[in-house]
Amino acid sequence: MSGKEGAGGFKKRKHDNFPHGHRREEKDNINPSTVFMSFKAFQLELDTRHDKYERLVKLSRDITIESKRTIFLLHRITSAPNGDEILMESEAKLDTVRQKIKQVAQELMGDDMYQFHRAISPGLQEYVEAVSFQYFIKTRTLVSIEEINKQLIFEAEDKEEETKVPASDCLNSQSHIWCLKVTPVDYLLGVADLTGELMRMCISSVGNGDIDTPFELSQFLRQIYDGFSYIGNTGPYEVSKKLYTLKQSLAKVENACYTLKVRGSEIPKHMLADVFSSKTEIIEQEDGLP
Repeated sequence: MSGKEGAGGFKKRKHDNFPHGHRREEKDNINPSTVFMSFKAFQLELDTRHDKYERLVKLSRDITIESKRTIFLLHRITSAPNGDEILMESEAKLDTVRQKIKQVAQELMGDDMYQFHRAISPGLQEYVEAVSFQYFIKTRTLVSIEEINKQLIFEAEDKEEETKVPASDCLNSQSHIWCLKVTPVDYLLGVADLTGELMRMCISSVGNGDIDTPFELSQFLRQIYDGFSYIGNTGPYEVSKKLYTLKQSLAKVENACYTLKVRGSEIPKHMLADVFSSKTEIIEQEDGLP
Protein backbone atom coordinates (compact mmCIF):
# COMPACT_ATOMS: atom_id res chain seq x y z
CA MET A 1 0.00 0.00 0.00
CA SER A 2 1.46 3.36 -1.00
CA GLY A 3 1.90 6.22 1.40
CA LYS A 4 -0.71 8.25 -0.45
CA GLU A 5 -3.45 5.75 0.43
CA GLY A 6 -5.33 5.74 3.72
CA ALA A 7 -6.05 2.85 6.00
CA GLY A 8 -9.07 1.82 3.98
CA GLY A 9 -7.12 1.67 0.75
CA PHE A 10 -8.53 4.96 -0.62
CA LYS A 11 -6.31 7.74 -1.97
CA LYS A 12 -6.39 10.99 -0.14
CA ARG A 13 -7.41 14.07 -2.08
CA LYS A 14 -5.01 16.95 -2.10
CA HIS A 15 -7.31 19.37 -0.32
CA ASP A 16 -7.84 16.85 2.49
CA ASN A 17 -4.45 17.94 3.84
CA PHE A 18 -5.85 21.44 4.45
CA PRO A 19 -8.29 22.29 7.18
CA HIS A 20 -11.83 23.20 6.15
CA GLY A 21 -11.51 26.57 7.75
CA HIS A 22 -8.60 27.45 5.44
CA ARG A 23 -10.65 26.65 2.34
CA ARG A 24 -13.53 28.76 3.66
CA GLU A 25 -11.10 31.61 4.24
CA GLU A 26 -9.93 31.48 0.62
CA LYS A 27 -13.53 31.84 -0.58
CA ASP A 28 -14.07 34.77 1.73
CA ASN A 29 -11.01 36.54 0.26
CA ILE A 30 -12.65 36.80 -3.19
CA ASN A 31 -13.52 40.44 -3.75
CA PRO A 32 -16.86 40.84 -5.61
CA SER A 33 -15.88 44.31 -6.82
CA THR A 34 -12.81 42.89 -8.61
CA VAL A 35 -14.93 40.38 -10.51
CA PHE A 36 -17.42 43.10 -11.37
CA MET A 37 -14.69 45.40 -12.69
CA SER A 38 -13.31 42.59 -14.86
CA PHE A 39 -16.67 42.03 -16.52
CA LYS A 40 -17.13 45.80 -16.79
CA ALA A 41 -13.91 45.98 -18.78
CA PHE A 42 -15.10 43.19 -21.07
CA GLN A 43 -18.39 44.99 -21.59
CA LEU A 44 -16.59 48.21 -22.50
CA GLU A 45 -14.36 46.41 -25.00
CA LEU A 46 -17.31 44.65 -26.66
CA ASP A 47 -19.35 47.86 -26.83
CA THR A 48 -16.42 49.69 -28.41
CA ARG A 49 -15.94 46.95 -30.99
CA HIS A 50 -19.68 46.86 -31.76
CA ASP A 51 -19.80 50.64 -32.23
CA LYS A 52 -16.85 50.49 -34.62
CA TYR A 53 -18.50 47.66 -36.55
CA GLU A 54 -21.67 49.72 -36.97
CA ARG A 55 -19.69 52.74 -38.18
CA LEU A 56 -17.93 50.56 -40.74
CA VAL A 57 -21.25 49.14 -41.93
CA LYS A 58 -22.54 52.67 -42.50
CA LEU A 59 -19.39 53.65 -44.39
CA SER A 60 -19.65 50.50 -46.49
CA ARG A 61 -23.26 51.37 -47.32
CA ASP A 62 -22.20 54.87 -48.41
CA ILE A 63 -19.42 53.39 -50.56
CA THR A 64 -21.91 51.03 -52.18
CA ILE A 65 -24.38 53.82 -52.98
CA GLU A 66 -21.76 56.14 -54.50
CA SER A 67 -20.21 53.29 -56.50
CA LYS A 68 -23.62 52.37 -57.94
CA ARG A 69 -24.18 55.98 -58.95
CA THR A 70 -20.84 55.93 -60.74
CA ILE A 71 -21.83 52.77 -62.62
CA PHE A 72 -25.16 54.30 -63.67
CA LEU A 73 -23.28 57.35 -64.92
CA LEU A 74 -20.84 55.24 -66.94
CA HIS A 75 -23.70 53.46 -68.70
CA ARG A 76 -24.60 56.79 -70.32
CA ILE A 77 -21.37 56.74 -72.27
CA THR A 78 -22.84 54.49 -74.97
CA SER A 79 -25.30 57.20 -76.01
CA ALA A 80 -23.45 60.36 -74.97
CA PRO A 81 -21.94 62.52 -77.73
CA ASN A 82 -18.88 63.30 -75.62
CA GLY A 83 -17.66 60.39 -73.51
CA ASP A 84 -14.70 62.31 -72.05
CA GLU A 85 -16.99 64.47 -69.92
CA ILE A 86 -18.66 61.39 -68.46
CA LEU A 87 -15.28 59.83 -67.69
CA MET A 88 -14.16 63.00 -65.92
CA GLU A 89 -17.37 63.12 -63.90
CA SER A 90 -17.04 59.45 -63.00
CA GLU A 91 -13.48 60.06 -61.81
CA ALA A 92 -14.74 62.82 -59.51
CA LYS A 93 -17.35 60.45 -58.10
CA LEU A 94 -14.74 57.74 -57.53
CA ASP A 95 -12.58 60.25 -55.68
CA THR A 96 -15.54 60.81 -53.35
CA VAL A 97 -15.78 57.06 -52.84
CA ARG A 98 -12.08 56.86 -52.06
CA GLN A 99 -12.51 59.49 -49.36
CA LYS A 100 -15.04 57.18 -47.73
CA ILE A 101 -12.56 54.32 -48.01
CA LYS A 102 -9.99 56.56 -46.34
CA GLN A 103 -12.33 56.90 -43.37
CA VAL A 104 -12.56 53.10 -43.25
CA ALA A 105 -8.77 52.86 -43.20
CA GLN A 106 -8.63 55.35 -40.32
CA GLU A 107 -11.29 53.42 -38.39
CA LEU A 108 -9.21 50.24 -38.75
CA MET A 109 -6.03 51.80 -37.38
CA GLY A 110 -4.36 49.30 -35.06
CA ASP A 111 -6.96 46.58 -35.71
CA ASP A 112 -6.94 43.47 -37.81
CA MET A 113 -8.96 44.24 -40.93
CA TYR A 114 -10.26 40.68 -41.16
CA GLN A 115 -12.08 41.07 -37.84
CA PHE A 116 -14.29 43.68 -39.53
CA HIS A 117 -14.09 42.34 -43.07
CA ARG A 118 -17.75 41.33 -43.21
CA ALA A 119 -18.77 44.91 -42.45
CA ILE A 120 -16.76 46.50 -45.29
CA SER A 121 -16.76 43.72 -47.90
CA PRO A 122 -19.99 44.75 -49.75
CA GLY A 123 -18.72 48.28 -50.24
CA LEU A 124 -15.31 47.15 -51.46
CA GLN A 125 -16.88 44.76 -53.96
CA GLU A 126 -19.07 47.52 -55.39
CA TYR A 127 -16.06 49.84 -55.58
CA VAL A 128 -14.06 47.22 -57.49
CA GLU A 129 -16.99 46.83 -59.88
CA ALA A 130 -17.16 50.58 -60.52
CA VAL A 131 -13.40 51.01 -60.94
CA SER A 132 -13.07 48.00 -63.24
CA PHE A 133 -16.02 49.19 -65.35
CA GLN A 134 -14.46 52.62 -65.80
CA TYR A 135 -11.06 51.04 -66.53
CA PHE A 136 -12.57 48.79 -69.19
CA ILE A 137 -14.27 51.72 -70.91
CA LYS A 138 -10.93 53.52 -71.02
CA THR A 139 -8.58 50.70 -71.96
CA ARG A 140 -10.75 47.72 -72.96
CA THR A 141 -8.77 45.64 -70.47
CA LEU A 142 -9.25 44.38 -66.91
CA VAL A 143 -7.77 46.37 -64.06
CA SER A 144 -5.46 44.43 -61.73
CA ILE A 145 -5.80 44.22 -57.97
CA GLU A 146 -2.41 45.90 -57.61
CA GLU A 147 -3.62 48.90 -59.61
CA ILE A 148 -6.73 49.16 -57.43
CA ASN A 149 -4.73 49.04 -54.20
CA LYS A 150 -2.38 51.76 -55.46
CA GLN A 151 -5.35 54.12 -55.53
CA LEU A 152 -6.21 53.30 -51.91
CA ILE A 153 -3.12 54.89 -50.36
CA PHE A 154 -3.94 58.15 -48.58
CA GLU A 155 -1.78 60.84 -47.02
CA ALA A 156 -2.70 63.11 -44.13
CA GLU A 157 -4.16 66.41 -45.32
CA ASP A 158 -3.87 68.53 -42.17
CA LYS A 159 -1.99 68.71 -38.89
CA GLU A 160 -4.88 67.27 -36.95
CA GLU A 161 -4.66 64.03 -38.93
CA GLU A 162 -0.88 63.97 -38.63
CA THR A 163 -1.16 63.83 -34.85
CA LYS A 164 -2.90 60.46 -35.10
CA VAL A 165 -0.68 57.49 -34.37
CA PRO A 166 -0.78 55.08 -37.30
CA ALA A 167 -0.44 51.35 -36.87
CA SER A 168 -0.48 48.14 -38.94
CA ASP A 169 1.62 47.19 -41.96
CA CYS A 170 -0.38 49.54 -44.22
CA LEU A 171 0.65 52.63 -42.33
CA ASN A 172 3.88 54.60 -42.34
CA SER A 173 4.54 56.42 -39.07
CA GLN A 174 6.94 58.90 -40.69
CA SER A 175 4.94 60.02 -43.72
CA HIS A 176 1.52 59.52 -42.06
CA ILE A 177 -0.01 57.32 -44.74
CA TRP A 178 -3.20 55.29 -44.48
CA CYS A 179 -4.07 52.51 -46.88
CA LEU A 180 -6.66 49.81 -47.23
CA LYS A 181 -5.96 46.71 -49.29
CA VAL A 182 -8.71 45.04 -51.30
CA THR A 183 -8.60 41.32 -50.60
CA PRO A 184 -8.37 38.84 -53.51
CA VAL A 185 -11.87 37.54 -52.70
CA ASP A 186 -13.39 41.04 -52.85
CA TYR A 187 -11.57 41.64 -56.12
CA LEU A 188 -12.90 38.43 -57.68
CA LEU A 189 -16.45 39.12 -56.51
CA GLY A 190 -16.29 42.65 -57.89
CA VAL A 191 -15.03 41.41 -61.26
CA ALA A 192 -17.81 38.81 -61.33
CA ASP A 193 -20.36 41.60 -60.84
CA LEU A 194 -18.66 43.57 -63.62
CA THR A 195 -19.81 40.99 -66.15
CA GLY A 196 -23.44 41.94 -65.51
CA GLU A 197 -22.67 45.59 -66.26
CA LEU A 198 -20.89 44.60 -69.47
CA MET A 199 -23.96 42.63 -70.51
CA ARG A 200 -26.11 45.74 -69.97
CA MET A 201 -23.56 47.78 -71.88
CA CYS A 202 -23.96 45.32 -74.73
CA ILE A 203 -27.74 45.89 -74.75
CA SER A 204 -27.27 49.67 -74.82
CA SER A 205 -24.74 49.43 -77.64
CA VAL A 206 -27.07 47.31 -79.76
CA GLY A 207 -29.91 49.73 -79.10
CA ASN A 208 -27.74 52.56 -80.43
CA GLY A 209 -26.95 50.63 -83.60
CA ASP A 210 -23.41 49.68 -82.54
CA ILE A 211 -22.86 46.09 -83.68
CA ASP A 212 -19.09 46.01 -83.07
CA THR A 213 -19.10 46.45 -79.28
CA PRO A 214 -21.13 43.28 -78.56
CA PHE A 215 -18.51 41.11 -80.29
CA GLU A 216 -15.74 42.86 -78.37
CA LEU A 217 -17.59 42.37 -75.09
CA SER A 218 -18.26 38.73 -75.91
CA GLN A 219 -14.56 38.03 -76.34
CA PHE A 220 -13.70 39.87 -73.13
CA LEU A 221 -16.37 38.04 -71.12
CA ARG A 222 -15.14 34.72 -72.47
CA GLN A 223 -11.64 35.52 -71.18
CA ILE A 224 -13.00 36.38 -67.74
CA TYR A 225 -15.07 33.21 -67.65
CA ASP A 226 -12.05 31.10 -68.63
CA GLY A 227 -10.10 32.71 -65.80
CA PHE A 228 -12.82 31.91 -63.26
CA SER A 229 -13.01 28.36 -64.57
CA TYR A 230 -9.49 27.71 -63.27
CA ILE A 231 -10.75 28.47 -59.75
CA GLY A 232 -13.73 26.14 -60.02
CA ASN A 233 -15.07 24.77 -56.75
CA THR A 234 -11.76 25.25 -54.93
CA GLY A 235 -12.39 28.94 -54.29
CA PRO A 236 -14.69 30.60 -51.76
CA TYR A 237 -18.38 29.79 -51.88
CA GLU A 238 -19.33 33.30 -52.97
CA VAL A 239 -17.05 33.07 -56.02
CA SER A 240 -18.47 29.75 -57.20
CA LYS A 241 -21.99 31.12 -56.65
CA LYS A 242 -21.40 34.17 -58.83
CA LEU A 243 -19.77 32.02 -61.48
CA TYR A 244 -23.25 30.86 -62.47
CA THR A 245 -24.43 34.45 -62.99
CA LEU A 246 -21.29 35.16 -64.99
CA LYS A 247 -22.08 32.20 -67.22
CA GLN A 248 -25.60 33.52 -67.83
CA SER A 249 -24.30 36.96 -68.82
CA LEU A 250 -21.83 35.38 -71.22
CA ALA A 251 -24.53 33.19 -72.77
CA LYS A 252 -26.81 36.19 -73.35
CA VAL A 253 -24.08 38.19 -75.06
CA GLU A 254 -22.89 35.26 -77.18
CA ASN A 255 -26.42 34.42 -78.34
CA ALA A 256 -27.01 38.07 -79.22
CA CYS A 257 -23.77 38.12 -81.19
CA TYR A 258 -24.86 34.99 -82.99
CA THR A 259 -28.14 36.64 -83.95
CA LEU A 260 -26.35 39.76 -85.14
CA LYS A 261 -23.90 37.72 -87.17
CA VAL A 262 -26.53 35.60 -88.87
CA ARG A 263 -29.38 38.08 -89.28
CA GLY A 264 -27.71 41.41 -88.65
CA SER A 265 -27.73 42.45 -92.28
CA GLU A 266 -31.48 41.90 -92.67
CA ILE A 267 -32.60 43.51 -89.38
CA PRO A 268 -32.97 47.31 -89.27
CA LYS A 269 -30.75 48.98 -86.70
CA HIS A 270 -33.68 50.39 -84.75
CA MET A 271 -34.97 46.82 -84.22
CA LEU A 272 -31.69 45.24 -83.10
CA ALA A 273 -32.36 45.99 -79.43
CA ASP A 274 -35.76 44.27 -79.65
CA VAL A 275 -34.15 41.15 -81.10
CA PHE A 276 -31.56 41.16 -78.34
CA SER A 277 -34.20 41.57 -75.61
CA SER A 278 -36.36 38.75 -76.97
CA LYS A 279 -33.34 36.49 -77.19
CA THR A 280 -32.46 37.28 -73.60
CA GLU A 281 -35.99 36.42 -72.42
CA ILE A 282 -35.81 33.05 -74.19
CA ILE A 283 -32.52 32.20 -72.49
CA GLU A 284 -33.88 33.15 -69.06
CA GLN A 285 -36.99 31.00 -69.58
CA GLU A 286 -34.86 28.02 -70.60
CA ASP A 287 -32.66 28.41 -67.54
CA GLY A 288 -35.60 28.95 -65.19
CA LEU A 289 -34.50 32.44 -64.21
CA PRO A 290 -37.13 34.83 -62.81
